[in-house]
Amino acid sequence: MIKASQAEVMAPVGSFESLATAINAGADSVYFGVTQLNMRARAAANFTFADFAEIAKECHKNDVKAYLVVNTLLYDHDIVVMKKLVDAAKENKVDAIIAFDHATVNYCNEIGVPVHISVQFSISNYETVKFFAKMTNRVVLARELTVEQIKAIYEQIQKDQLMGNEGRLMEIEAFIHGALCVAQSGRCYMSLYTDNASANRGACLQNCRKEYKVTDMETGKELIIDNHYVMSAADICTIDFLDEFLDAGVQVLKIEGRGRSPEYVDTVVRVYKKALADIDAGTYSKEKIKEYFSELETVFNRKLSKGNYYLGKELGDYSDVYGSKATKEKEFIGRVTHYFPKVGIAEVVIDSGIFTKGDDFIVIGATTGTLKGKLVELRVDDEVAKEAKKGDAITFKVDERVRINDKLYLMKERQ
Repeated sequence: MIKASQAEVMAPVGSFESLATAINAGADSVYFGVTQLNMRARAAANFTFADFAEIAKECHKNDVKAYLVVNTLLYDHDIVVMKKLVDAAKENKVDAIIAFDHATVNYCNEIGVPVHISVQFSISNYETVKFFAKMTNRVVLARELTVEQIKAIYEQIQKDQLMGNEGRLMEIEAFIHGALCVAQSGRCYMSLYTDNASANRGACLQNCRKEYKVTDMETGKELIIDNHYVMSAADICTIDFLDEFLDAGVQVLKIEGRGRSPEYVDTVVRVYKKALADIDAGTYSKEKIKEYFSELETVFNRKLSKGNYYLGKELGDYSDVYGSKATKEKEFIGRVTHYFPKVGIAEVVIDSGIFTKGDDFIVIGATTGTLKGKLVELRVDDEVAKEAKKGDAITFKVDERVRINDKLYLMKERQ
C-alpha cells in the first residue's frame, strides 16, 4: 500500500498560467508538451523550445518535478524533432520524458534521460511491466484496468522486488481524474478515418463527443436510443475510492487536462490533495467525499463517473451533453492595472459586465496562477460602492499578490 503522504499528484499544464496554478495548488509534479509530438498538440496552448528553461526553473525552485510528454506515434521525418525535444529536456534538467514510441524510449535510454512509459502502450499485465523495467522506472497503466488488476501487478512487483533501470522498485502511475476516451487507452482512429487527423499524433477532432443517431442501413429506420452521445464517455473520477487506489499501489496520481483552464487545474489538484490529507488523518468519509464531488463539479467535466472501469463495472457512464457540465462558469471583467502590496489592494478597470459586492471572483495570470476570492468591499474611484460597471476604475482587497495585466473574472452559477 502507498501511504497518502507518499503519493505524487501530477497536474496537467498547457500554459504558464496553469503552471503557476499547479505549483500554488500543491502539485508534486506537472507534465507539459512542447510544440508538436504530444497528444494535446491541437487542444492545448503548447510551450515552445524557448520555454524549457523557465518551466524547469519554476518547477525545481518550488520542489516540483517537470515531465515532458513526447507521447505520439512517430514517422521517420519526426525523429529529428523528437531528438531535439529530448536533448532540450536533458539540457534543462527536465525530470523525465513520458513516451509513446519505442524510438523515443530508445533515444532516452541512449543519452541517459529518464523515461516513463505512456498510457498509450496499454500496459495491462505484470509481464509487460517486467519487459519495460529494462528501459524505465515507471509505467502508466492502461485506463481500462480494475483496481484489483492494478493491485495484482503491484503485489507481484513487491514480491519479485522488480527493479527498474534506475535501480529502484518499479513505480505505477495511473489516471485519477479527467477525460476518458472510449478507445483503448486513447488509441483512437476515428478522426483519422473521417478527417485525416490522427489522434495518435495529437490531432484528435473529438468526433466521439458529438451527437449521433443510429440508423439501420437495410431498412432506413432510426434506432431508439436514450442518449445521442453514444461514444462520449463520462470523465474519470476516483475521489470516492482514492484510498483503494493507494491500497492498490498507485504511487503517481495523474490528472488529465492539458487543454483545460487554470481554474480546472487549481480545483482538481486542491481537492485531491485535500482528500489525501484526509486519508492520512483518518477523516476521509462519505460526507467529505460528497463535498469533494461538489467542488469538482464546479469546473469542466463531461459528467463525473463513479469509477468507470476501475471498479470493475461496465462502462455505463456517458455524457449527455456536448461540452461541459460544470456548475460554475467565469465571466471576464477586466485586467489588473495596479497592485498596492502594503495593503493588499488590487486596482482593475472594468472592461465588461457588472461587478457586485459579494461576488465570487478569480484572478488568473502567468506568474500569479489562479487566485480565488470574494468581493467583500468595493471602491469605485476611491468611493465605497455596491457595484461597478464598464469603464469604472475599482479597487478591492485580495489575499495574495496579483500583477499588472492579470485577468479578473466573475465566477457565477452556470445557467
